[in-house]
Amino acid sequence: MNLSGLFSWNEHTRAVFSDIRKYIGPGLLVTVGFIDPGNWAANVAAGSQYGYRLLWMVTLSTVMLILLQHNAAHLGIVTGECIAEAATRHLPPFLSRPLLGSACIASCATATAELLGGAIALNMLFKLPLKIGTLLLLGLVLWLLFGTAYRKLERVIIGFVSLIGLSFIYELWLVPTEWHSAAAGWITPAFPPGALPIIMSVLGAVVMPHNLFLHSEIIQSRQWNRENEEVIRYQLKFEFLDTLISMGIGWAINSAMILMAAATFYLNRLQVSELSQAEQMLRPLLGNSAAVIFAIALLLAGIASSITAGMAGGSIFAGIFGEPFNSSDLHTKKGIILTLVVGAAAIFLIEDTFKGLIYSQVLLSIQLPWTIFLQIYLTSSKKVMGTHANSPFGAILLWSIAAIVTGLNVMLLLDFLK
Repeated sequence: MNLSGLFSWNEHTRAVFSDIRKYIGPGLLVTVGFIDPGNWAANVAAGSQYGYRLLWMVTLSTVMLILLQHNAAHLGIVTGECIAEAATRHLPPFLSRPLLGSACIASCATATAELLGGAIALNMLFKLPLKIGTLLLLGLVLWLLFGTAYRKLERVIIGFVSLIGLSFIYELWLVPTEWHSAAAGWITPAFPPGALPIIMSVLGAVVMPHNLFLHSEIIQSRQWNRENEEVIRYQLKFEFLDTLISMGIGWAINSAMILMAAATFYLNRLQVSELSQAEQMLRPLLGNSAAVIFAIALLLAGIASSITAGMAGGSIFAGIFGEPFNSSDLHTKKGIILTLVVGAAAIFLIEDTFKGLIYSQVLLSIQLPWTIFLQIYLTSSKKVMGTHANSPFGAILLWSIAAIVTGLNVMLLLDFLK
C-alpha cells in the first residue's frame, strides 16, 4: 500500500489549517463593531415591537456588510495602506481632509454609543451613575489600548465575542422560540406599519463607517506578502474566509438578540425602547440569572466595541498624515485619545441616554455614504489597486449596495428631522 499520497494530503491539510489559524482574527475585531450597544438597542426594539418579522433585515445587512468589509480588506492587502492612507495619497487635500475629518467625527459618535452602552451595563450590575461608569470605562479602554500588545488585544476581544455569543445561547435556551416563524423571518422581507425607522436603525447599526476604515488597517497585522501575485491571491482567499466566518458570527448574535426579544417581550406585549428597560423586564420573565447575564454581555460588548472605535479613530487620524496605525506613534495616540475622550465628553452633555444613542446613529447615517463612496472609488481605481481593481460586475454590485445604504440612511435622517 502506497502511503505517500495520504502523507502528502495530510501535510497539505495541516498547512491549510495552519494558515486558517494564522489569518483568522481581524474580521472578529470588526464583528465587535456590529454587536455593539447601538445594535442591542435596535435589535431589542425590533424584536419587542415586531416579533420575528424583521429578522430579514439582519440577513440583508450582513450580506451587504460581507461584501463591503471584504472590499475594504482587499484594499489593505493589495496596497498595504488603509482607506485613510490611500485617500491621503490619491486624493487632493481639499477632498481628503473633509472626508477623513468627517470620519473622525463619526468615530467619536461611535465611541459615545459604545461607552454609553457599557456605562448602562455597569448601572444595571452595580447601580453606578452613568457618568462615573463612563469614566471607569474610558480609563480601562485607554489602558488596554496603550498597555496591551496588538495580538493580546485581539485575543481579549475574540474572548469577549465568544462570551457574548454564549450568553445569548443561554438566553435562547430559556425562552420558547418559534423557530418556524424565525426561519421565515430571516428570508422573507416584511414592512409592518410604522417599522421603517426600526428597519433603518437595524441597517445603520450593522454597516458602520469606522468598521470599514478599521478592517482595511488591521488586516495588515498579518503582514501580507504583496510582492508575489500568487501569494496575494492565496491570502485574499483566507481574508474572505475570515470575513465570512466573522460576519456570520455577528449575524448569529444579532439574530439571537431579536429572537430573545421576540420570544419574551413581543410574546408578552411589552415594547422596549431602552436597554435598561430590557434588563428590568427580563428579571420577572426569565429570572435574575438571565437579567445579570444580559447586563454582563452588554458590558463586554461596550468594552470591546469602545476598543475598536478607538483603534478606528487612531487609524483615521494617522492616515490623514499618511501614516499607518501604530499605538506608539504620536498621531495614532492623538487619534485614539481624541476619539474616546470626545465620545465620553458627549455623554456628560446629554441628559436623555436614549436620545444620545439616537443622535450618535444619526451622525453615522450622515457620514456612512461618504465612506462607502470613497472606498469604492479607491478599490475601483487601477491607479490604486492595479490588476486587483474591482471588476465591472463587482463595481456595479458595490455601487448598488452603496445606493441602498445611502437611500435608507437619508430616509433615517429625514425621519429624525420630522
